[in-house]
Amino acid sequence: MPIRFFVLFFLVLPGYGNVFASEPVVFRDSSKLMQIGQSLDLYRDSTNLLTIDQIRKQQFAPTGQTVPNLQISPFSNWARFFIKNETDLPRLLLEVEYPTIDEITLYEVLPGGGYRIVSLGQFQPYRNRPYDHQNYIYPLDIPHGETREFYLKVRAGEQAQLPVYLGAETTLNVKNNERNFIFGLYIGIILVMALYNFFIYLTTRDRSYLIYVSYIICVGLTQASQQGYTFRFLWPNNMWLAAHDTLIIPVLNGITAALFIQSFLHTRERYKLGHKILTGVVIAYSLVLIPTFIDQYFIANMMAQITAMTASLAAMFIGFKVAGTGFIPARYFLLAWSIFLTSVCIFVMRNFNILPYNDFTYYALQVGSAAEVTLLSFALANKINIYRKEKEESQAMALAVSQENEQLVREQNIVLEAKVAERTEALQNSNKELNRVLNNLKEAQTQLVEAEKMASLGQLTAGIAHEINNPINFVTSNIKPLKLDFEDLKALLRKYESINPADDVQEKLNEIEQFKQQIDIDYVHTEIETLIKGIEDGANRTAEIVKGLRTFSRLDESDLKFVDIHEGLNSTMVLLRNNVPKNVTVHYNYAELPKIECFAGKLNQVFLNIINNALNAIKMKPEQGEESLTISTRLEENKMISIRIKDSGIGMTEKVKEKIFEPFFTTKDVGEGTGLGLSIVFSIIEKHHGKIVVESEPGKGAEFIIYLPQNVPIAQSQAS
Repeated sequence: MPIRFFVLFFLVLPGYGNVFASEPVVFRDSSKLMQIGQSLDLYRDSTNLLTIDQIRKQQFAPTGQTVPNLQISPFSNWARFFIKNETDLPRLLLEVEYPTIDEITLYEVLPGGGYRIVSLGQFQPYRNRPYDHQNYIYPLDIPHGETREFYLKVRAGEQAQLPVYLGAETTLNVKNNERNFIFGLYIGIILVMALYNFFIYLTTRDRSYLIYVSYIICVGLTQASQQGYTFRFLWPNNMWLAAHDTLIIPVLNGITAALFIQSFLHTRERYKLGHKILTGVVIAYSLVLIPTFIDQYFIANMMAQITAMTASLAAMFIGFKVAGTGFIPARYFLLAWSIFLTSVCIFVMRNFNILPYNDFTYYALQVGSAAEVTLLSFALANKINIYRKEKEESQAMALAVSQENEQLVREQNIVLEAKVAERTEALQNSNKELNRVLNNLKEAQTQLVEAEKMASLGQLTAGIAHEINNPINFVTSNIKPLKLDFEDLKALLRKYESINPADDVQEKLNEIEQFKQQIDIDYVHTEIETLIKGIEDGANRTAEIVKGLRTFSRLDESDLKFVDIHEGLNSTMVLLRNNVPKNVTVHYNYAELPKIECFAGKLNQVFLNIINNALNAIKMKPEQGEESLTISTRLEENKMISIRIKDSGIGMTEKVKEKIFEPFFTTKDVGEGTGLGLSIVFSIIEKHHGKIVVESEPGKGAEFIIYLPQNVPIAQSQAS
């Protein structure tokens, strides 16, 4: 329905009536340029498949028009004509002055049979043209007095006409030079207006000027594409762009026009419905690009024509509505837009043969668009005066306001100074209170850390006391029987000492032998050895505990030094041996490790806290079996060392695992832990530039993995 309305609106040409061939075009005067449109016979190939031989058998109809109108059609149109050369010129030129035709091919029927074929159009590279011009110019070599038969095959995706000229090269050049000169003037006006408004934009930074510059450039490019100059000068080797620019550029022109009208007329504030309508125009133009890019020329052209007609009427309506609000620039817009629409109407009526094809209708659109951009430039320039007036008014108002407020400012300053002094005093008091609270917090933190150390020390002391009591008790219990054995030996020695050579020695020896049997001297010897070995074992055990305590007692050392990690682990286990349940087996999987640089005492505290927690986790299992505690070390690929402490305890949930390193978090009952043990562990490892990872699941135990560098960075150690 819209297509039918569009066609009827522009009064499409009636169908071809006469089926007889037109008379030949007789060219006699080489000083004149002939329009031969009335001598053309037309035929429309709705299949787009007929060859030249098949076309020659078809019935053509005379046009009866100076400039035949081919309408918007997806089909191929054929034009037949005959030319007789009555001049002495060996070569004539045939020009089709409609450069936006996509495909145009000239077939010359040769006297001896066959055809001379010249294919031009926007689907052919520009360099293939026999003449350097945007119009389609064909050389015709017709001897004097002869008549030749010609066929033109034309196919265009948009509205097409056939303004066909025949003449000598000199007369054709005169016409085309005039066309080029006038178009050069037009482009000069467009460029001057674009540069002028761009300069104003740089001065004012008003976005409407920048939009208008874009619109002016699109207007100029639209005319250049319609006249074929873009293909000739801008992209002569880009056939796709040459075929599409007559749609893409007008679409961009329509979009920038709608955006400019929104900005120029301030439709967002003055006419919201009009602003929405113009936004719809932008969307409608954008939709035209879809069939354009998929080569649906006929659909794209129809959408573009309908959108352009609707948008033009909407722009006039919106201009009237905004002008009715008293907005003076809207009047400039209505005048400029009216001139432009008038030129568009003249151009459209020329295309549909309502108006003749002449210089007036040919240049109407260029004159109208040039006048439009000039008037709108004047209207935009007038905004500078509006800005200047608004600035002067605002300055005068500001001066008056400043005078009125000067006294108020002085009064307010007095009040403000008093409030500032009051606020300053309050802030100072708050600062003192905050410092006091901060000091209290630091003291509390120190006390809590010391409490955690004392708790660990208490557990350690209890273990050490038990460990030392065992060998000491063993030594103590061996002393009494050892004394008794020594008394028996001393008694035996006294009997030997009591032997007098003058007495009966044999009798004394018999008595001594009886005494040996009485005290069981062999058992005494064995028992003494056993008791002494027991005392020796107790002493060695005590020495081992003391050595472990000495190693562990690096807790308060503050210097970095290279130590053997295994010594720290072993000394920690010596001191915690009393805490290891009987059903727990401790496994040691030590790798060969270099000595690492660390704060040895602090790392021992880390091992103590983690191993002690692991033993507690095992003790908390409701069902005890053969449990294990595994301590492993390894040298990692990144020159880090890892210490893994794995237990078979109760494990922990994800929620608990996320919080175990937070200060004061504990799963123990109230009074059984401070919740700082693992927090201190985390801070010590962080101080060594290491990291700690926990892997655990409920009921499957837990594994703490500690990663430590072999060397602590100097800057970090100094900062600590």
